[in-house]
Amino acid sequence: MADRRYVGVDLGGTSFKIAVSDAEGRILGERRAPSRSEEGHEAVLARIVGEAKAALDEAGVEKADAAGVGLPGTLDMRAGIVRYLANFPGHWRDVDARTPLEEALGIPVHILNDVRAATLGEFKFGRGRELGARSMILLALGTGIGGGVVIDGKLRLGALGSAGEIGHGIVEPGGPPCGCGARGCLETFASGPALAAEGVRLMWTGQAPRLRDLVEGDANRVDPKAMGEAARAGDSLVRMAIERAGRYLALSISNLIVALHPELVVIGGGVAGLGDLLMDPIRAGVLENVRMFPADDVRIETSSLGDRAGVMGAIAWAMQGGMTEEA
Repeated sequence: MADRRYVGVDLGGTSFKIAVSDAEGRILGERRAPSRSEEGHEAVLARIVGEAKAALDEAGVEKADAAGVGLPGTLDMRAGIVRYLANFPGHWRDVDARTPLEEALGIPVHILNDVRAATLGEFKFGRGRELGARSMILLALGTGIGGGVVIDGKLRLGALGSAGEIGHGIVEPGGPPCGCGARGCLETFASGPALAAEGVRLMWTGQAPRLRDLVEGDANRVDPKAMGEAARAGDSLVRMAIERAGRYLALSISNLIVALHPELVVIGGGVAGLGDLLMDPIRAGVLENVRMFPADDVRIETSSLGDRAGVMGAIAWAMQGGMTEEA
């Protein structure tokens, strides 16, 4: 077992990451490349094969024992088939992702939703391992809000592998329309685009002078990072907008804590880079909302793996043989 090697792939709309690890999760080789998803699924899968072989060469490994692949959409994990990738041209409807990868690499390949992979990665190799947690929730805050749930050491996938779509829990009935078709989802208040939209509004109404200076009046440059800088530089209304997003996140997290009582909640994704500006209102909101039992024993932390969580989770998925055994 000690000499086993694994490949992890984390595919995104604009780029993908590949890593080769040993049985302890130590990275031996690593590659990043553009997805070029506009070229179609066959070209993307071929590019993944090429970069995986390059990562194996870098690691000094002729052949791995298995591969895990994190994909951003709806999957039939047992069959290895992509049912729908919302943000990819053509949407990869009913694409067999497993067979071409297995044939080219000559090893078993196991697919998993990308945010569920990030959850498993954080649990096995990140904050979960650092803090010895057995139950954990992850929220990935980016263009959307994804998530995942680990209970008693097992990644919970649900009937369709969709357990953990925390961003589409409703936090304000009748609120803004969400891309999923519902209204008032968490994603409409606390995702990167939701925050940026509020930043643009504040800038254009003259209520965020520091932000305007930072982005030189260019609305296309307004993002959570710029808003964080503006808030720290003195834009009080920008700070309030970030805190408001934190309170909505706290509401969702509080409901999850009451339902599942995990030991650990991990906040990942690009929006988590706001640090204490976001984390302080989240932690305060949870303590205010959860009254059924003491909530101060639930750790709420930022990701320790950052953008490596997905690829490390794909490696963990390969190690356990995908759905052949539970996480």
